Amino acid sequence: MSAGTKVRRTRNAFLIAMATATGVCGAAAFAPPGAAAPLRAAADAGDDAFYTPPSPLPAGRPGDVIRSRPAKAGPPAARKLADAWQVMYLSTDANGRPDAVTGIVLVPKEVDRSKAPIVGLGPGTHGPAFRCTPSTMVNMGAFYEQSAVNDMLAKGWAVVVTDYEGYHPNPKTTYVTGRSEGPAVLDGIRAATRLTEAGLSADAKVAVRGYSQGGGAAMWAGETQPGYAPELNLVGVVAGGVPADLVKMGISLNGKKGFGFLAYALVGLDNAYGLNMDGQLTPAGKTAFDNMRAGDCAVELFNDYAGKSIADYYTRSPLADPAWQAAYGANKLGKDVIKAPVFQYHGTNDEIVNFAQAEALKNTYCAAGVKVTWKTWPMGHLTGVLQGNADAVSFLTDRFAGVEATTTC
Repeated sequence: MSAGTKVRRTRNAFLIAMATATGVCGAAAFAPPGAAAPLRAAADAGDDAFYTPPSPLPAGRPGDVIRSRPAKAGPPAARKLADAWQVMYLSTDANGRPDAVTGIVLVPKEVDRSKAPIVGLGPGTHGPAFRCTPSTMVNMGAFYEQSAVNDMLAKGWAVVVTDYEGYHPNPKTTYVTGRSEGPAVLDGIRAATRLTEAGLSADAKVAVRGYSQGGGAAMWAGETQPGYAPELNLVGVVAGGVPADLVKMGISLNGKKGFGFLAYALVGLDNAYGLNMDGQLTPAGKTAFDNMRAGDCAVELFNDYAGKSIADYYTRSPLADPAWQAAYGANKLGKDVIKAPVFQYHGTNDEIVNFAQAEALKNTYCAAGVKVTWKTWPMGHLTGVLQGNADAVSFLTDRFAGVEATTTC
């Protein structure tokens, strides 16, 4: 079977799966035309050595490029817009230690690259398996947020899509671990400016953007930037469907159709902090989570674990364990002030990322003096992947043009 056939079958299977799982016509918005979601039918990333971090890691600063190679900017429409390189760069994990992160840098062809703004994009949920790696999905034309990427490239903005920590042949992804995600996004921008072939400026105006997991990552990048990457000229943060409070998220997903995302969050926190999750699983839970880590991407998380609960897999609840609670607390947004203007949006009917906890984050930011533009739509989570795109691009266009931001606080 050709790669193109696999991509088409993947997209079709994805749309059918999401329509069946959600019962809404908005599922099509989650996978734009020409893109495919990370399903088992997608081309297998295999044991690609590019993604294996060197051991020991090289000396250097966060954002230094470890290795790079030419890549594809997505499907044909994207390849007409931009050149691309997959990169591995130095970053910082949730415990403050050096790590290696991969991603992909996309630079418009028809611009003065030395003056191009840069957007660090935190991708939404892809899943724990290596074959789900976002930069691989972009390269094979199967990235489900590709249309948003193309809109930014068409504006003349460079885009950096981080894979976050842990996507390699023996994956240990740190899903929704904000203390790792924030540096991964910021260091991806740094790496783009240090990638000689890209021709981007370290003085460029930059923004961060994302939805769902990526929305959380964008907010973490915004909170982290003043102390971690103060040299970056951050002019805007765009974040939709933000998972801000992992405890409230967990409670709202336990026993519901989105339980797979809670399960993956527990995997991510365990990978980040070594919380001995396997020692707390029942034999059935150990089998299920081993299978998840080895092979599952976003659709499997949504479909295969719908209606499951902590009690189905654990001998005791990690939602009440003190070590786990410390990890949740360390990764709760709203403790630091974002100095750049923020556009935050959310679906009031979001069945995956609890609306109330996102609204509470907005209120926290407003009380702290963050210049927030807040917008809601009567929609579910999947529809929101593209719903906020036009407003996001408009918001960033103004920020890059130096227009003073307003606020809805």
